Amino acid sequence: MNPVLNAWNDADESSATEAMLACCGAQRWAAQMVALRPIANIAALSEAADRVWATMGERDLLEAFACHPRIGERTASAAPEKSNAWSIQEQAGTSSAANNVMRELAEGNAQYEQRFGFTYIVCATGKTADEMLAILRRRLANDRVAELKEAAEQQRQITQIRLGKWLVS
Repeated sequence: MNPVLNAWNDADESSATEAMLACCGAQRWAAQMVALRPIANIAALSEAADRVWATMGERDLLEAFACHPRIGERTASAAPEKSNAWSIQEQAGTSSAANNVMRELAEGNAQYEQRFGFTYIVCATGKTADEMLAILRRRLANDRVAELKEAAEQQRQITQIRLGKWLVS
């Protein structure tokens, strides 16, 4: 068994919840994950994360989204320190972006938030700033219901990546 998962299974509730909140900022998701302990192995953890995420309502989704910085920004005030550190890694594709692309991302983030009422969420790992901008532009054409569903899927992917990072921390 993975030593991090082993330790988490044995951790006090507060510490176990804190670990999950770094992976996904929805309090209800984290609490439900902690309630499932002990989780036998990495595959079971991954499956449980998706199963629990699928039960989240809009309020939970928005809470998770609020823990992400805008694409091109470094931190989100609602996010735990570890989550912010992971966001910086995940958004590495913006570090070498041209100024005009970063400006367009900032403008697009503002349009997105005005249109949908929440932060633009994209699984940024391995994507360039240009790719994230193109995705943002495409998603601005969605209606709110479709976009909430797409953003939730992006959050699910991010959570899975972060669980993997956490397991090797």
